[in-house]
Amino acid sequence: MRVVVSILMLTSFAAVLGAQTPVLPKDIDPESFSRLPLLKRADMDPDGQRIYDMLAGGPGKTVGATGPVAISLYSPKVAEAIQMLNQYLRFHGVLKARDFEVAILVVAREFDQQYEWSGHEMGARSAKVPQAVIDAIKFNKDATGFSDQDTLLITFTRQLLHQHKLDSDLYAKSVAVFGKQGTLELATIIGDYAMAAMMLNATDQHLPPGREQLLPPK
Repeated sequence: MRVVVSILMLTSFAAVLGAQTPVLPKDIDPESFSRLPLLKRADMDPDGQRIYDMLAGGPGKTVGATGPVAISLYSPKVAEAIQMLNQYLRFHGVLKARDFEVAILVVAREFDQQYEWSGHEMGARSAKVPQAVIDAIKFNKDATGFSDQDTLLITFTRQLLHQHKLDSDLYAKSVAVFGKQGTLELATIIGDYAMAAMMLNATDQHLPPGREQLLPPK
């Protein structure tokens, strides 16, 4: 009797696990969770291997199987250029880390990009972005009741992505807060992460197991 019960319990448990495991589309690679199979360093030419090592953080290290870095390696020179731009904006640009993350979240939300959002919601929390700001972006709420700077970041990014331009007053506010260089770099951050979102969407990047889907369903 105990054996029968145990078998039934194991069967039920397996059924639950199976129900929780998403079925991937046929064109999704089971290792990279995107349409592009994981690119191996050994399959690249010497210059590609140099760029691979740069992205991995040094010789002997491995680039992660999922995400924009792994995808970009299919065009190594593109991957190198993106990395150089991103590293400048992130570590040497005018905007602070928290402002950087707010802009990225707006971009990820506008493109409904689960992979990009799932990494940067955690980044925004680490950078001390208020949860109310994160939630307003996540649920497409008005950018009201926040600091002037957060309202500016959200409005600037949304307007540029929705209308493909900025009105004069919003541009002037941005220059007053971030300066001319900072305003240009904010637009560049938006472009950088819009490009990443489009790469992820084009290759249908799925979240790997264990990574929670944080954006609400479309």
